Amino acid sequence: FPCRGCCGSHVCPRRAGVRGEKRGHAWPGHHFPALPRRRLADSRPSVGPTKSRSAGAGSMSAGSERRAAAAPGVVPAPCASKVELRLSCRHLLDRDPLTKSDPSVVLLLQSQGQWVQGRLQVGRTEVVRSSLHPVFSKVFTLDYYFEEVQKLRFEVYDTHGPSSLSCQEDDFLGGMECTLGQIVAQKKVTRALLLKFGRNAGKSTITVIAEDISGNNGYVELSFRARKLDDKVVKNDLSPTWQPFKVSLNSLCSCEESRPLKGLVWDYDSRGKHDFIGEFSTTFEEMQKAFREDQAQWDCVNSKYKQKKRNYKNSGVVILADLKLYRVYSFLDYVMGGCQIHFTVAIDFTASNGDPRNSCSLHYINPFQPNEYLQALVAVGEICQDYDSDKRLSALGFGARIPPKYEVSHDFAINFNPEDDECEGIQGVVEAYQNCLPRVQLYGPTNVAPIISKVARTAAAEERTREASQYYILLILTDGVVTDMADTREAIVRASHLPMSIIIVGVGNADFTDMQVLDGDDGVLRSPRGEPALRDIVQFVPFRELKSASPAALAKSVLAEVPRQLVEYYSHKELPPRDLGAHA
Repeated sequence: FPCRGCCGSHVCPRRAGVRGEKRGHAWPGHHFPALPRRRLADSRPSVGPTKSRSAGAGSMSAGSERRAAAAPGVVPAPCASKVELRLSCRHLLDRDPLTKSDPSVVLLLQSQGQWVQGRLQVGRTEVVRSSLHPVFSKVFTLDYYFEEVQKLRFEVYDTHGPSSLSCQEDDFLGGMECTLGQIVAQKKVTRALLLKFGRNAGKSTITVIAEDISGNNGYVELSFRARKLDDKVVKNDLSPTWQPFKVSLNSLCSCEESRPLKGLVWDYDSRGKHDFIGEFSTTFEEMQKAFREDQAQWDCVNSKYKQKKRNYKNSGVVILADLKLYRVYSFLDYVMGGCQIHFTVAIDFTASNGDPRNSCSLHYINPFQPNEYLQALVAVGEICQDYDSDKRLSALGFGARIPPKYEVSHDFAINFNPEDDECEGIQGVVEAYQNCLPRVQLYGPTNVAPIISKVARTAAAEERTREASQYYILLILTDGVVTDMADTREAIVRASHLPMSIIIVGVGNADFTDMQVLDGDDGVLRSPRGEPALRDIVQFVPFRELKSASPAALAKSVLAEVPRQLVEYYSHKELPPRDLGAHA
């Protein structure tokens, strides 16, 4: 197997040790140096030099690595996850005159504003005979994306014909609509069933329970040694101890613990003439059980010798000296474990936006077409509010003269309540914004550091709890390059140590080139004093690049990095989800 960690050769002198000297060399399947995140194609580099002069314990890979692993504890799990939904109902209407209803549930997903009934978008439970309180065995498996509004509709029917997607012969018992984000954030949702025209279906309710089935995307650290290896092959060390190595569970066994693994033991030669000693087979499930019971050893068998020698037993014994399993938590683990996402929007009220009474103004309220501020606000806020249990969103403004003294403020509540800047849901924020416009005087300059620092102070208080309970998203909507760039860089670097992410959307046609420096995609952001940001927490998007796209595309673009940022923060702080059993 080529060493792709450095030189790409079949035998890597840099990792093998002194040239010409026989050393123990291990092919554990995958070696994980500090590589940048990139896709690998079934890479199986060597694990490095060992302390003994003997053979190496072998290839244990059954599948390709999808991502290069990063440092232990900072390896975020993939942000796209699979969720299972389990359904039950209570107090259903009884539509059968002689017996009780025979209910089943149809699930529909909304696509581009339409409820799609194609084969790939819809599922139906089994029929539970004669029951008004059914618990369905059928589960629905859905791909979950934080950055998308995934609207679901559950329709309950008293089934008369065959259980198919067609419900023409069935009696409608009620329906319920919600988003997948709401179900995931609450883990268990119980809602009333509604008939047509919004009428209640009596006391009928439906309960949906979500479970993350993405699998453990952790990693394992393994250490092997051997005893009494075949002396016809090995001369220098017959009982070697190999260096520990780390491998992700996805790479080792595709997160399937019962998947067969094979270990190969070779006598390594730096000139490439390796001698095969033997092999052993196991599974990761078996390795864990054997290690717990202090019986983690396997005969190292050479099939050639086994065929030739009647009394042949083995060519030595391979022993699992140590096994350490580390869990790498996903975004879903944190959200379903009780982490709330608090959303704050900060709106630019500087004079460069134009007089709101003028139709050319970026703040102009058109009754038929929302302006760019509203489009961005609603697209992002609708998603974030699903992850906040009280659905109260903070709304701030900057760059305006505000009543009663009409002094310039770069940090004011747009509901003009300095004691409570929160609004009821995204619609409450929209109303506060529209009511604020005629009461303020647009002014300047475009200073955003005060608002970043304000949210950071709240996040700092949360950090001191040492729990993964609150994460903060700050959405800044601005029509131009910030004028307090040095202070903004300083504020962002400080905020990179806190549980928060910053999204900046540039509205209008200004030149936003200088804003790209705040987005760490092209390099590490540094404060004016040279201090680097701990994490990349800023995502900058010019609205005009997505102006012709749907609101869903806008939200997907600006929120796509948030799950990774959240996981990176809590991984760096070594904070597990608050309630690990919440979605077990």
